[in-house]
Amino acid sequence: MNAPASHPPLSGTKLLLGTVALSLATFMNVLDTTIANVSIPAISGDLGVSSSQGTWVITSFAVANAIAVPLTGWLTQRFGQVRLFITSVLLFVLASLLCGLAPNLEMLIAFRVLQGAVAGPMIPLSQALLLSSYPPAKSGMALAMWSMTTMVAPVIGPILGGWLSDNVSWPWIFYINVPFGLLAAWATWRIYQDRDSPTRQLPIDKIGLVLLVLWVGALQIMLDKGKELDWFNSGEIVALGLVALVSFVLFLVWELTEAHPVVDLSLFTRRNFVTGTLTLSVAYSLFFGGILIIPLWLQTQMGYTATLAGLTAAPVGILALLLSPVIGKLLPRLDARAIASVSFVVLATVSFMRAGFTTGADNFTVMLPQIVLGAGMATLFLPLTAILLSGLHPSRIPAASGLSNFCRITAGAFGASIATTVWEDRTTLHHAQLVEQITPFHPAATQARDGLMGAGLSPEQSLATLDRLVTGQAGVLAANEYFWLSGFLFLTLLALVWLARPQARVAVGPGADH
Repeated sequence: MNAPASHPPLSGTKLLLGTVALSLATFMNVLDTTIANVSIPAISGDLGVSSSQGTWVITSFAVANAIAVPLTGWLTQRFGQVRLFITSVLLFVLASLLCGLAPNLEMLIAFRVLQGAVAGPMIPLSQALLLSSYPPAKSGMALAMWSMTTMVAPVIGPILGGWLSDNVSWPWIFYINVPFGLLAAWATWRIYQDRDSPTRQLPIDKIGLVLLVLWVGALQIMLDKGKELDWFNSGEIVALGLVALVSFVLFLVWELTEAHPVVDLSLFTRRNFVTGTLTLSVAYSLFFGGILIIPLWLQTQMGYTATLAGLTAAPVGILALLLSPVIGKLLPRLDARAIASVSFVVLATVSFMRAGFTTGADNFTVMLPQIVLGAGMATLFLPLTAILLSGLHPSRIPAASGLSNFCRITAGAFGASIATTVWEDRTTLHHAQLVEQITPFHPAATQARDGLMGAGLSPEQSLATLDRLVTGQAGVLAANEYFWLSGFLFLTLLALVWLARPQARVAVGPGADH
């Protein structure tokens, strides 16, 4: 492949507008992965389906998006970075509009599949275009601007989705993308239209594409439905697991021998790409599992409303926003492995703080780890992204970014499924163990029951109240166990990240390795 034309970095107003436009598109994309989560009851009720059926609104987007993200490198070579990015944004706007207009669940799911598929290239290409806009010495600042949007959007998504569903109507969680998407596409075209990457006519790797759709689709559906169907006690889950495993093995064999593979697996021969991607994926899976358990615990055990739980989680963005530009400035002068190590210590500390929660924890106690977590996020994504992209030729950055984001997203899905399953299973176990202590011969249990009956509750009401108290205690014990384990696993990543070679630049231009 010929080296791409070299474009000088942007400056002044163009650099500012380009950064805003690309960040806005990224924000819109990431926001849409979480904004529908709290709106499922409203969507299900309005369309006349059950909540479990309504969750396919989330699953369908995730499956299509997971399949499309690793295709970014191949699509970029075929159509060019700028054309592909703007087309992706415009199709995302169209799909969002169609989602809001969907008259039934079947149409909504179909449009969410379309939305997830066309959204795939947006995040990797926004990263690649942003890096090309800044000089190599300021690549850390470029990554800082990019990561700020990816960190804040998941926090704002549930809050905004809940407010729109409660105060306007659920279609507006999709309509809100239209004006922002059109603005981002227009601004990007005005600034980047003359900076597109060269293209070449590549044959379509049909077999590789089919195998990718098979194994990613089967894996994502298995992860989403596993808890509901009791995992491998279900024939459906076993079948999905086998399809995912067999098609994944065939996919690897085919892509490694194909002349024009749909996914560039040769990136895994690069030490820093492997180390950075693996470390980021493991860290993200633990991080994602934690931010999923906390609101579940608050709403199911602590009596928080969805809005209050979202607001309690919101302070995570404070330090993330404040520190990201600072880390971006320091990144070219410091060892990225050292910055990532700071992140793992902070994330482990947050986990250990959460492991001390009790059923009597007040709102500030729950919120404090969220504030500290922002520092861990600011020092996590930036250095690890810099490590995995380091030394790559600019033409390979879209493929590398797409593949690493795919690994991170898939790890997040694993983390979510494992975290919620472990938490619910351990809650059930602790509940059974605690209930064994509630006998007529246990002084504390007898005293609590008598106190409730003395307050005017019937024997049945007293037992129901005791059961709720036991369930709450079981839930917090299970959460504590998860966070103790997460804390120690974060600390093990300290050894993994130092396997990467030190790098001074993210992309060093035409002289970089191919």
